[in-house]
Amino acid sequence: MIQKFRIKKGDTVCVIAGKDKGKSGQVLKMLRERNRVIVQGVNLIKKHQKQTMTQEGGIIQKEASLHISNVSHIDPKSKKPTRVGYKTLTDGRKVRVAKRSGETIE
Repeated sequence: MIQKFRIKKGDTVCVIAGKDKGKSGQVLKMLRERNRVIVQGVNLIKKHQKQTMTQEGGIIQKEASLHISNVSHIDPKSKKPTRVGYKTLTDGRKVRVAKRSGETIE
């Protein structure tokens, strides 16, 4: 069963556990069926790429996935990791809010 997550593609997150703890970046891809995310510039691995008609061969660096429990949202106000909640506005829209400061998350 696929879970519902509070993190979406394009959000700025911070790594809270693992070898890249403290680094932050933007979510490039959500792998919902495996509960993982790919974050820009975090958890870089080296891959030996075979040359094809369209790509160069050699050793390339790319982002590997992280488990979603190892990343936390960044508060837009204080730029620190925060939990995410939901709030309904007066016009009926449901928005995500940072628990740390109460700011809405775009």
